Amino acid sequence: MKWSIIKTGLSAFCLLPLFTLSQTTAPADSLTLKQERKWDKRVHLKYERWERLKPTHAKMQYAGGMGVTAFGVGWDYGKRCQWETDFLVGYLPRKYADQFRLTFTVKQNYIPWSVSFDRHWAIEPFYCGLYVTTIAGEDFWKKEPGRYPNRYYKFSTKLRPYIFIGQRVAFSPEHDLLRSVSLFYEVSTCELYLVSKATNSSLSMKDILRFSFGVKVQLFRDNP
Repeated sequence: MKWSIIKTGLSAFCLLPLFTLSQTTAPADSLTLKQERKWDKRVHLKYERWERLKPTHAKMQYAGGMGVTAFGVGWDYGKRCQWETDFLVGYLPRKYADQFRLTFTVKQNYIPWSVSFDRHWAIEPFYCGLYVTTIAGEDFWKKEPGRYPNRYYKFSTKLRPYIFIGQRVAFSPEHDLLRSVSLFYEVSTCELYLVSKATNSSLSMKDILRFSFGVKVQLFRDNP
């Protein structure tokens, strides 16, 4: 019962930004919409053919369940670059694991708003999303091995899904290669922590929430 409530809550969390966006874009008058969005300077650069495979940004993220530090690239899309998909590779040194380990993360971001203050500075006051992280090594599994009693481990030790919320501040330099450089932080949690909280009232929110931060470099100011 508690697990079904948690799943319902997660679904509502993920759909909330879509509902909010529909409310902000509801007016049919294009002039009204332009006036409401004049503070949002994001522009999607439409590449053609094979150039669509070219990453639009690079990221570095510290912590967040994807290793000590993760590096990767990503692609933005949508009319105002409100969607991002990232692929990151992280690492765990032997200090935190039995041996050096690599992690691999696929991350989906939704950024409904960006507020520009002038030509150079902007803030993204809220964004959210989800990501799935896996760790390399035969000691981790997606399905419970036969050597354990049935349902002894109820969760995969190889795959870990997370949900998160965050904020960013961006600076746009006068540079042909860079569109912007952003600093961000995120607060995340995974399904294992949520279930643990639901079944153990002694756990506090700081026990199940994880804090991470990083930098995003937006590339290619002009169309090629």
